[in-house]
Amino acid sequence: MAVRPNSAAARDVAHTLHPYTDLVAHESAGPMVISRGKGVRVWDEDGKDYIETVAGLWCASLGFDNERLAKAAYDQMRILPFYHSFTAKSHGPLIELSEMLTARVPLEDSRVIFSNSGSEANDTAIKMVWYYNNALGRPAKKKIIGRLKGYHGITIGAASLTGLPYNHRSFDLPLPGFIHTMTPHFYHGGAEGETEEQFATRCADELEKLILAEGPDTVAAMFAEPIMGAGGVIVPPATYFQKISAVLNKYDVLLVADEVICGFGRTGNYWGTETFGMKPDILTCAKALSAAYMPISATVVSQKVFRPIAEESHRIGTFGHGYTYSGHPVPAAVAIEAMKIYDEINIVEHAREVGAHMHTELRRRFAGHELVGEIRGVGLIGAVELVADKAMKQNFDPALKIGARWAKLGEDHGVICRGLPNDSLAFSPPLIITVEEVDDMLDRVARALDDLTVQVRRERLAVV
Repeated sequence: MAVRPNSAAARDVAHTLHPYTDLVAHESAGPMVISRGKGVRVWDEDGKDYIETVAGLWCASLGFDNERLAKAAYDQMRILPFYHSFTAKSHGPLIELSEMLTARVPLEDSRVIFSNSGSEANDTAIKMVWYYNNALGRPAKKKIIGRLKGYHGITIGAASLTGLPYNHRSFDLPLPGFIHTMTPHFYHGGAEGETEEQFATRCADELEKLILAEGPDTVAAMFAEPIMGAGGVIVPPATYFQKISAVLNKYDVLLVADEVICGFGRTGNYWGTETFGMKPDILTCAKALSAAYMPISATVVSQKVFRPIAEESHRIGTFGHGYTYSGHPVPAAVAIEAMKIYDEINIVEHAREVGAHMHTELRRRFAGHELVGEIRGVGLIGAVELVADKAMKQNFDPALKIGARWAKLGEDHGVICRGLPNDSLAFSPPLIITVEEVDDMLDRVARALDDLTVQVRRERLAVV
């Protein structure tokens, strides 16, 4: 559809540069302009409603119209609209949020520093890992391990850690010192006759080989999402993190849990770390921290990491890191209110129960479909992967953009979807979604898949 002259879309095309967008195609196609939201739905400027299947960007956990969060922001703006946390300055929301967060994370006697996004939280963690090793007199122990298909953000450091090609190409990334180990995706990576636990053992063995090849004295930390989100909603195989942790402990390599997507109930526990038995030294979170109503993120460090950092800052005279808006009082106040709401409505139990229904329905509706290869996930996060050959688990040629086409067809049927690598469609709706809304969402997604199936049959599309 052509962009209408003098419309909001035309103004956008003339002045806005969009992330994760084909910028040339955007000049002719224009944006979808969203005008309002309520619950799990948003409406475009023409009044059409859409169910948000991925809560915007995995983040609008309490939906799009929570009055308590809006009031928390307004009230704080009236009291103290800004103050910083540099040079030992503080304020009430910063202190209360720090208390609430450190009480909830699975780290003992932890400390937290705030940022504005998940990318910045992970970038902060990278810098703290380097600072920590310098404090311990280990200047060579600096390499950071990510995973292929892992996603940790788009700042220079976080994007280097990310294991997705489109975050590297033409950006001259990754930087030196960032290395990647294999993707723990049993569906595609498991060998014939191999069990999940045997595959997990192989993943751990590959990690150990990488550390030994690089030199254990040069490897500082590994970053891992409990469930790999943007890389395809990849659930680790059974015993994976236990075996990975044994390798990391053997070579004194820190584990950083990236909870930006999985935290605050998404996996059916408060933290994805708890769901998969991870024992991190550092934890990062964002997105649902404020239910996406205000930009805020956090990097939480264990006492093991904090104490050397504190001593090094004393030796230098300051800890030379932070952002103008670290712990900004307005986002902090909203985050406090969001966590109070999570507790009051028992968001974890709700996500566990409604998530179980979502996965039952995903399998009932789609497992037998001729184009569906794998359905995966836990809690209120999942994915359906399309394949050209079910028996061979063989994907379509990426150039065909089958997953993106499914997502686009979804818009015709009133769902905003997120296409991921390997033609996977993600499901990570607002945590407040009801059973009835899950059914409505999947009805719309199924109609879009029916349309796509007709196209695939007609075009006789090829495999990789």
